[in-house]
Amino acid sequence: MSRRRWLFAVVLAVILGGVPVGLVRPAPAAAHDATTAAHAEVTGTGANVEVVLDLEYDLLMKSAWLYAEAYEAKERTEQLHQLKINRDAVTGYVTGRFAVAYHDEPCAPTPVGDADVRVRGKAAFAVLTYAYACAGGDGGVHAISSALFPDAESFVHSTKTIVRYDLDGEQGSAVLVAKNPTLRIGEYPASYQVREFFLLGAEHLLFGLDHLFFLFALLIGARRLRDVVVTASAFTAAHSITFLLAAMGVVDVPGEIVEPVIAASIIVVAVANLLDRGEDRLGRWRLPIVFVFGLVHGLGFAGALDIKESGSWELLLSLLSFNLGIEATQLAIIAVLFPLLVLLRRASAARWVVAAISVPVVAVSLYWFFDRIPLPL
Repeated sequence: MSRRRWLFAVVLAVILGGVPVGLVRPAPAAAHDATTAAHAEVTGTGANVEVVLDLEYDLLMKSAWLYAEAYEAKERTEQLHQLKINRDAVTGYVTGRFAVAYHDEPCAPTPVGDADVRVRGKAAFAVLTYAYACAGGDGGVHAISSALFPDAESFVHSTKTIVRYDLDGEQGSAVLVAKNPTLRIGEYPASYQVREFFLLGAEHLLFGLDHLFFLFALLIGARRLRDVVVTASAFTAAHSITFLLAAMGVVDVPGEIVEPVIAASIIVVAVANLLDRGEDRLGRWRLPIVFVFGLVHGLGFAGALDIKESGSWELLLSLLSFNLGIEATQLAIIAVLFPLLVLLRRASAARWVVAAISVPVVAVSLYWFFDRIPLPL
């Protein structure tokens, strides 16, 4: 093999196959040197507002400056116990960084009931409920602000707070970030909502290594532009179906099942590429396989957005914008990679380059698969 071909193989392998160790664990199993999303459901009218927050448990306990025995608790019973005995510290942190205002005056928060714990993917989230008492008569405008888990705390970066609201007869959703931390009900244009959820979808695909790996594996096995278009269309159609159904609450599959199957889907396609000897090993099964796995990936996308209210059609704009962000990013990746694939297929070292890319993809995906299988209690 010529030196130029070896260089071509090495560069392409580094671009597509070389994965830094710190990036091996994608969301939702990402470590706290990455990012997180807080979830807030805000309901009410006038002077009375209720807020239900879902916040990553161990991150919350660290941010509230509690001891290791609190943030290292793994069992649900112990987590509930720690939330109860540290209620004041948790409340002080949360209400200091999540605010509701009415008539431009802050509303007074009070914790309601005991905290709960739920699992999202493999991470435990504390579920906290607060009642906000607002002063002033009718006709005011509510404002919701979030500065939860800022970069300055150094535990995570680029935190987003996904807000679902039903306030004063208006319903919708928004994404609050450090640059735009406040939502004023009734002053949130639809175009802004589309943009925020479009960017959220694009970021989820770009930073969701498992979805990117699956897309890479599909593209590596494609031989013609038609193959790319048909394969991408099948994947898009499939994940769009389950994404919308799951996000609207029509279907509900636990993350403990979805996440390992997503990893398995990457392994299946990447191994098929490794076994390729000039013929398409998946053959006539390629489209059915891609479609089935696309259905599973759609459940993963819905889990990231976490909108699961049956019949909540008022959130359809957010769902479609999020999905459009995924699709636009997917098409951009295909547009960049397809010319490289053409060069790859024409090179005499094509099989070696495919192996250089596929082997690390299989290895990392195997790690994800076993890491995501729930351990028996």
